[in-house]
Amino acid sequence: QVQLVESGGGSVQAGGSLRLSCAGSGYTASNYCMGWFRQAPGKEREAVAIIWTGGGPTYYGDSVKGRFTISRDNAKNTLYLQMNFTEADDTAVYYCVAHPRVVEYCPPIPGAFDYWGQGTQVTVSS
Repeated sequence: QVQLVESGGGSVQAGGSLRLSCAGSGYTASNYCMGWFRQAPGKEREAVAIIWTGGGPTYYGDSVKGRFTISRDNAKNTLYLQMNFTEADDTAVYYCVAHPRVVEYCPPIPGAFDYWGQGTQVTVSS
């Protein structure tokens, strides 16, 4: 059973930076789709950034391209989301996600991921 624990959320002024971390455990598959989703009040969950641990291109949502960067530290089993040039619209609960995948196929939709963290709040003030 994969367990994901996010940290690093908080408040930041618009234009500032924040780094989210996701500590994972219980991995048994060779490869996973891993990433970050977010949900703002009154809105649907949306994919922010997704990677396949076997390599290949990274998915970024249109609203965060050029501002956010996803990365992994395999030795620490930790996933990161570096958030730069933050905007008020980035305010949301951010969730770390994972799903075992043999091949590189990681649809950016919530239903494609079985494992979710508890979420961490990010608030960007303008």
